[in-house]
Amino acid sequence: MQIHPPAAIKRRTAVASMAGFLALAAVSRPALADALSNIEKNKKIRISIDPAAPPYSTKDAQLEYAGSEVDVARLLASDWKLELEIVPTNPASRIPYVLTDKTDLVISTLSITPERAKVIDFSVPYSGIQVVIGAPKVVALRSLEDLGGKRVAVVRGSTNDTELTKAAPAGTQIVRFDDDATAITAIISGQADCYCTAPALLAPVNQRKPELAMESKVVVKTNLTGIGLHKGETQLKAKLDDWVRENLRNGKLNAIYRKHHGADLSPEVMRTATA
Repeated sequence: MQIHPPAAIKRRTAVASMAGFLALAAVSRPALADALSNIEKNKKIRISIDPAAPPYSTKDAQLEYAGSEVDVARLLASDWKLELEIVPTNPASRIPYVLTDKTDLVISTLSITPERAKVIDFSVPYSGIQVVIGAPKVVALRSLEDLGGKRVAVVRGSTNDTELTKAAPAGTQIVRFDDDATAITAIISGQADCYCTAPALLAPVNQRKPELAMESKVVVKTNLTGIGLHKGETQLKAKLDDWVRENLRNGKLNAIYRKHHGADLSPEVMRTATA
């Protein structure tokens, strides 16, 4: 468990994290600007996905990958007539996998932020994700100021972690976990009072422990998500951008999102199609 740090410590932590990414970027392979040619030559595309973030991505009863991000990856591979290799990842390794050429792309609820854009490139937004504070229905939580003294579970190193760390008041006890699966278990077992996550990830908590009646209490921020790729791959990025816009216009990306989340993509995402 970690007590919410003073502002100066938070700034040092953020700087250290970004410095680590920048150092990794400096020693990773140089951008060859021919990743698309290599993908087409191999007739295979490697896409990183975190399998512990339902309904975005998970493994079903047959241990097959499932979820909205998985369907996006499958649609892309199908449209490009490529074999899809899913490379399992977690929030902490999503960007390093791109930088060290363990994967061609990452489609894993990767919010587009200025800090991340310093080390990798993004496609235009294909989806969006809210950062919310979820808590049981009986918990009175009307604003971020009400988090003082409460234990808030969050995935370590995620955008949710970054936004929570910036916004939470002094006295908030931020409890960090390696992935959503362990964070959900912590909520169910009483190791945390609240959960900083996407609204869709409150459903698995209620499925496993309905009496909690977890609900979204406070919206911290709404982020747009993009497909991550190595910097400098201009041809690959251009093809990705065209693919995203086309599948927003024809409704396929919205259909995938509605299937798994029970709602349509936000207007901010849909505007990508006409940008």
